[in-house]
Amino acid sequence: MNTHGPRRAPGLHPPRLLGPARGPNPLRRPSDRAQSWFTTLFVLLLVFGLPAASVSAGYAAYAAELRVVHAESAERHQITARLAEDAPGGPHRADAQEPRHARVHWTGEEDTRHTGTAMVSGGTRAGDPVRVWVDREGALAPAPTPVSTARTMGWFTGCMTAGAMATLLIAARARVRQVLDRRRFAQWEAEWKVVEPAWSGRNRR
Repeated sequence: MNTHGPRRAPGLHPPRLLGPARGPNPLRRPSDRAQSWFTTLFVLLLVFGLPAASVSAGYAAYAAELRVVHAESAERHQITARLAEDAPGGPHRADAQEPRHARVHWTGEEDTRHTGTAMVSGGTRAGDPVRVWVDREGALAPAPTPVSTARTMGWFTGCMTAGAMATLLIAARARVRQVLDRRRFAQWEAEWKVVEPAWSGRNRR
């Protein structure tokens, strides 16, 4: 009497009832593989490409603006000038200390006398000393761009680049999915036209 159960023929094994099917999934269409590949690319660009692009763009903008700051600082310097007239405004006005346009004069190189219009505090009197910026030729010039402006430009450019790139990636992902969905719907409709008559029994006589 066989106490070890029924014997199996050599080379035959019981079917696997549990576990995933081995080999390629027959239900996985080319459009599904394309969408999976594009989703992986989207995640990689979002995680690695977006920070790299925003940092690169921000640093480039910061470096460009910083060159402007250094150039202006090298070409301009401050001198002490005197007001040629009373500045608009007075001590009894609430806006007396607001910047106002007023004529000033100063002596440049080789005792050359210069005059011009500069921004001074309201209420300043004629003859009072004021600090103004001039260029290499001794003409009035605006103050050099501060370094903080370069930093602000870098941050602004980096943030704008990140936002624009994220928007483009999200829009591209949505567009690809829309195209693939249309293709899948067309395939489903074509397959249903083949399957539906047999399934509903309309082909039976």
